[in-house]
Amino acid sequence: MLLAVDTSTAFVGLALYDGDRVLGEMTWATNQHHTSELSPALSGLLSRCGASMSSVNALGVAIGPGSFTSLRVGLSLVKGIALARNLPVMGVSTLDVIAMAQPLARHDLVAVIQAGRTRVAYGVYKTVRKQWQAQGPVRSGTVDEMLAGLESPFLIAGELTSDDRRKISKIKKIHLASPALCVRRPAALAELAWERWRKNDVDDLAALAPVYLHVAGTPIQ
Repeated sequence: MLLAVDTSTAFVGLALYDGDRVLGEMTWATNQHHTSELSPALSGLLSRCGASMSSVNALGVAIGPGSFTSLRVGLSLVKGIALARNLPVMGVSTLDVIAMAQPLARHDLVAVIQAGRTRVAYGVYKTVRKQWQAQGPVRSGTVDEMLAGLESPFLIAGELTSDDRRKISKIKKIHLASPALCVRRPAALAELAWERWRKNDVDDLAALAPVYLHVAGTPIQ
């Protein structure tokens, strides 16, 4: 069984996955309470699924882009479990988690998360070999700057404020994913991590590091 952990932003997610079924999944918005809420939430999820940490054989973790404090909480938890039990870990891009949940289309996909200070971080994806693949580096800027730098038509999905959604919905040739499809699904993270684990594509735990958000408006490398 694989445990997936996503603490990239104010939205937190956990999932248990066995390769055939999502055994349990939870996601919630936290107000800078990642540290105090994560471990009790994990204990509750394991209990409700009739599982225990001894049942977990691998770990998937969202590595960003995201905020410094929130990413550090999730990665610290995962690294601690991995070291204690000698488990494999697969780090997955937070934007890849958003993209994975979207239906395939001919036009581009833009996956978005909030970056603070009215800015967003976003990545562009294209359908390649029946899956979404990232094109170029992650970028950051205001929603207006993001829209000005993209060629329509395209689909936008991810963390958007109510004002963002209203602004985007008025623009022709831009498809806006429904709120349900904009939620970062920890089950999607689990599937991406499981596929890597199946191929023995495991990260070096010592070298695994988060990708933090930059607020200068330059591409995030």
